[in-house]
Amino acid sequence: MAAIAMEVEAVEDQQQLVEMNNNVMCQLADPEGTPLGPPMYLPQNAGPKELQQMVNKLLNNEEKLPYVFYVSDQELVVQLGSYLQKHKVSVEKVLTIVYQPQAVFRIRSVSRCSATIAGHTEAVLSVAFSPDGRQLASGSGDTTVRFWDQNTQTPLFTCTGHKNWVLCIAWSPDGKHLVSGSKAGELQCWDPQTGKPSGGPLIGHKKWITALSWEPLHLKAPCRRFVSSSKDGDARIWDISTRKSVICLSGHTLAVTCVKWGGDGVIYTGSQDCTIKVWETSQGKLIRELKGHGHWVNSLALSTEYVLRTGAFDHTAKQYSSPEEMKEVALERYNKMKGNAPERLVSGSDDFTMFLWEPAVSKHPKTRMTGHQQLVNHVYFSPDGQWVASASFDKSVKLWNGITGKFIAAFRGHVGPVYQISWSADSRLLLSGSKDSTLKVWDIRTKKLKQDLPGHADEVFAVDWSPDGEKVASGGRDRVLKLWMG
Repeated sequence: MAAIAMEVEAVEDQQQLVEMNNNVMCQLADPEGTPLGPPMYLPQNAGPKELQQMVNKLLNNEEKLPYVFYVSDQELVVQLGSYLQKHKVSVEKVLTIVYQPQAVFRIRSVSRCSATIAGHTEAVLSVAFSPDGRQLASGSGDTTVRFWDQNTQTPLFTCTGHKNWVLCIAWSPDGKHLVSGSKAGELQCWDPQTGKPSGGPLIGHKKWITALSWEPLHLKAPCRRFVSSSKDGDARIWDISTRKSVICLSGHTLAVTCVKWGGDGVIYTGSQDCTIKVWETSQGKLIRELKGHGHWVNSLALSTEYVLRTGAFDHTAKQYSSPEEMKEVALERYNKMKGNAPERLVSGSDDFTMFLWEPAVSKHPKTRMTGHQQLVNHVYFSPDGQWVASASFDKSVKLWNGITGKFIAAFRGHVGPVYQISWSADSRLLLSGSKDSTLKVWDIRTKKLKQDLPGHADEVFAVDWSPDGEKVASGGRDRVLKLWMG
């Protein structure tokens, strides 16, 4: 009897071995690297569909969410077995599979120019959709700010008052105000409903305005404060109700080129003095200095930028009755987007490189991102914070992992410097505008050109993809504003 029992056991052992050989020891992890449950054996015929069911189950998602899976930064599109064979991966090691949540809605790529609207008499230098995507504004070298009616595709209001080129504009996250900054150094706040200035110009900066950023809605509603950065080396916090500069953030030794008001309530400034400074906003004290760049800092991007820009508005187009309600929804959206991870910052510089920082954690960069052959002009996180895109004078757009800073792909196709980039709300498509007079839409999944959009007669300085995903606006040297649809 004992002999038979031993034989049966041996057969069972063999079966287990065969099964083990057909299974792969996998560890599911979120993009931050946090494991989801213990490592487990998965059958080799498991693919993205099975993994999706598993992740939804393990996370106890009531509503099933779509996920994409990555093994060492490569998207897993086949069954595990085929992947292992193709990449000659050893089955003896634990295979880490990163799951990345996808937007539940899908944005169609824009494919045609639906309107070319004349109005500005000089180059269009900035375009921006309101947080809910319903309104559109632009700033121009003709010293005016214009609001455009997207339904009739005609000019709505022309706002005069600036003494020089309007270099930058920014909507408050509640959509109630638009602020603009000029080459003469003055700022002006406008009422988007009437196109009228809300009071006189805000005076304080001695040289031109380089960037603007509003205090996040989840920290303060209704929106009252914004920060401006200037060529004069200072950044200033303004209160639109008192119409005064509340705090002057001075400490940079050269021009401040970019500014971001972070979701944790701190302000980040990037400067030609090669440093990035972090400020608290009650007294304007310097908290931290981020050093590493060997040349001017040109651009800063926050991982939470999209939710900060859109406040309480999302793809459902819900409107709100009170500032309190908006603040609550904005806070919910911010916390959900940020998760347990610290807010991340990416800087792009004239030294051709970028750095990924976690300023709340350390004054040292998390990663140095190299690859561009010319200065980096614009950096931008995708709405879900998973990707970073960079635009450079080397004519390329590059894609990086937004959590590790690892290089993913280069998008080549422009034949001139790339000035500005913008993401679709679902983080699946990227838009770029260039000196070569074209806009291009890139597909993040295939890493290829999705749409080539010629039409402008000269360089394209400004592009924006509306937060509701419906349309794209662009402007440039040819003085017209173009609207693009799906």
